[in-house]
Amino acid sequence: MSFSPRPVRLARGADEPQQACPIGVCDGSGWILGPEDVARPCECRERRLARRRARGVASAIPRKYRGVSLDRPPISDMERDPRRAPVYKAVKGYVEGIEERLDEGEGLWLMGDVGTGKTSLAMLVSKAAVEAGRTVAIYSLPRLLSRIRRTYDAEAGEQSYLEFFERLTEVDLLHIDDLGAEKRSDWVLEQLYAIVNERYESQRSVVVTTNLDQAPLEEQIGPRTVSRLVEICNDPLPLYGDDMRYAV
Repeated sequence: MSFSPRPVRLARGADEPQQACPIGVCDGSGWILGPEDVARPCECRERRLARRRARGVASAIPRKYRGVSLDRPPISDMERDPRRAPVYKAVKGYVEGIEERLDEGEGLWLMGDVGTGKTSLAMLVSKAAVEAGRTVAIYSLPRLLSRIRRTYDAEAGEQSYLEFFERLTEVDLLHIDDLGAEKRSDWVLEQLYAIVNERYESQRSVVVTTNLDQAPLEEQIGPRTVSRLVEICNDPLPLYGDDMRYAV
């Protein structure tokens, strides 16, 4: 009687190339072998676990902004514009120290008229966070609220409101564009306060853009939410000048 050899099953991923450690410390396994063959977790392990927990939120940089850079227009043009140079300098400092800023839970609040470069600067910050291996969620306010509403009708196996809320509040950086753009309602006030307050209490960074000054924004989204944004982001960075889109 002849026997066929039993096939050997490889562990999942064993036949795939090992990913390099994003911080250059371990061998890519997420563990560091110390004295007496005792292993300890590498710092990258927690970041990889954080990325898994963040699945289900919008984290991709929109195509239009994937090339944003301090050295390319329209952002590089801001450095030479006296009205925008102070904000350019502040954002540059944030981006260059992105790891420390996110670790400290510091944010940015960009305020100004349409076309003054707020979204480009905010996307630059989000891009820097992604390139640093950190978790990011990027939403315009209308899209974020629409995404929350969809969780109310989630079927079995789909992401529930609580799951989405937890992932949204656990990422290293939450980027909200067009804050104050949604029609005011008790439901909108409740959602924004819950998100911002959770990130405020857990000391996690937020970057927001808005066309509204502080007083109108308080009227639109509530003074409690704005107060916490000031705590996270410090004073708003005002952008002045003409609509840069017309100059293209």
